[in-house]
Amino acid sequence: MKMSVKKLAVSAMLVALAVSLSSFAIPIGASKCFPIQHLANVVAGVFLGPGYGVAMAFCTSLIRNLMGTGSLLAFPGSMIGALICGLAYRYSGKLMLAYVGEVFGTGIVGGILCYPVATMVMGKEAAIFAYVMPFLMSTLCGTVIAAFLIGVLCKSGAFKYMKHLLDTDIQPSKAVGK
Repeated sequence: MKMSVKKLAVSAMLVALAVSLSSFAIPIGASKCFPIQHLANVVAGVFLGPGYGVAMAFCTSLIRNLMGTGSLLAFPGSMIGALICGLAYRYSGKLMLAYVGEVFGTGIVGGILCYPVATMVMGKEAAIFAYVMPFLMSTLCGTVIAAFLIGVLCKSGAFKYMKHLLDTDIQPSKAVGK
């Protein structure tokens, strides 16, 4: 993976956003969903690719755990979601597959992978599918918010412009013809 300063900076901004807004919750029935990590996963997967997406998810989970505001379960969920989202978008070029990749990766695969982390590392007793529903709720909310945001960017033309800026080494002033 070729290192890009622009992508690294955007990744760092997404980490800062996800860490600082991680306590934002949306009440759904008797529970709450925390969508910001999943919003950041989709944005990173689409704009930065799977490598930067996984790195962003790892850094966010690590910082939240070091601050005492996260859980070890955030590692498998967020990282798998970012990876599948980024790979789905890279190889298909379709936003809908990126959204489905985030939901499937975090909600289903990540939820199932939390079982060994919870039982072997954290010493908790849990059923293998215990984390699937909570992860699905949060990732669905975050992915819907990300889809809305990316939809607005697409309609305004900013999506192509931002994607072009991140994928090329030209200066922003030259990209707009100044």
